[in-house]
Amino acid sequence: MGENKRLSFPFDVEETEPEEKSEIKRLFNYPKIDLTRVGPKGYVMPRPYIEQAENIYNLSIRPSDVFVASFQRAGTTWTQELVWLVANDFDYETALSVPINHRYPFLEIYMLFTEWRNDCLKNVDIMKSKEQKEKLFKMLEVNSQPVTEKLEAMPSPRFIKTHLPMSFLPPTIVDTAKVIYVARDPRDIAVSCYHHARLLKILDFVGEFKDFWKLFVNDCFIRTPYFEHVKEAWNMRHHPNMLFLFYEELTKDLPAVVRRVANFLGKEVTPKQMARLCDHLSFENFKKNKSVNYEDLREVDAVTPNETFIRKGKVNGWRDYFDKDMAQQAKRWIEDNLRGTDLRFPHVIG
Repeated sequence: MGENKRLSFPFDVEETEPEEKSEIKRLFNYPKIDLTRVGPKGYVMPRPYIEQAENIYNLSIRPSDVFVASFQRAGTTWTQELVWLVANDFDYETALSVPINHRYPFLEIYMLFTEWRNDCLKNVDIMKSKEQKEKLFKMLEVNSQPVTEKLEAMPSPRFIKTHLPMSFLPPTIVDTAKVIYVARDPRDIAVSCYHHARLLKILDFVGEFKDFWKLFVNDCFIRTPYFEHVKEAWNMRHHPNMLFLFYEELTKDLPAVVRRVANFLGKEVTPKQMARLCDHLSFENFKKNKSVNYEDLREVDAVTPNETFIRKGKVNGWRDYFDKDMAQQAKRWIEDNLRGTDLRFPHVIG
């Protein structure tokens, strides 16, 4: 977009309700989480997001750009690695040596790290070593600065990760760039988000899963409402520049998804390349791959020691967390939100 065509961010921002703020403060140990609601669907966003919302909305999109988009914890990292390797002619040397967050700038990551960065810098002297301080400064530089300026300076092709709903992204995105969106059963999303909120010290969730589920199903967690997020992408799925995937498809038939991605990107995959890629992306190998596990956060004590970024990768793992009442509530919630749509999650047990 040229300067003369700069658009105003089209959505209003509202404060979350006092009782929601109180519950969030009770359940999240990090005291500076301040959430707002954005737009008519009421997407829950950290306040720092608002500072850069218009810049993101006006990001100059290039035809060579590839976006991997999703609601968080939908299999995004797995999809990113698959897409990057297919698009980059299976360059495993780079994939294994360059962390995925350096290969894919995360469009709105700054909104989670802004306040945490300020606190870290105030308390940096308590850190034990010069090496750890240097790693901290490097991590903060990557994660707390707005990504739009960095993207403008990046050479093409650019690979970009986002968990923003499609309506928050530049209006020309699917007319210009390639977008791969991945969705997942919301019950498994909730379980994975719960562990992720416990993992990251910028959130530091201290409640039980039942507490988290209540926030999630009532659209009080970051980037909810979930179904509105997915529907926005689902409604674009027939656009030639949008590829809509389900996490459950990747787990059931990874080669079929690889072929779909390759076709979408105009690439060929030989049987030998397919075999190596599927081995590289196998859960056992993926979980051990330091390039995709955000080890830079662990090195600077930004994550809790008893949680991991790549966790279990199970389909229907939610059954280990939901009691009977929660399962019935979830079933009704899903039915209510899918009513009147043709959106269905494949290979999922109800």
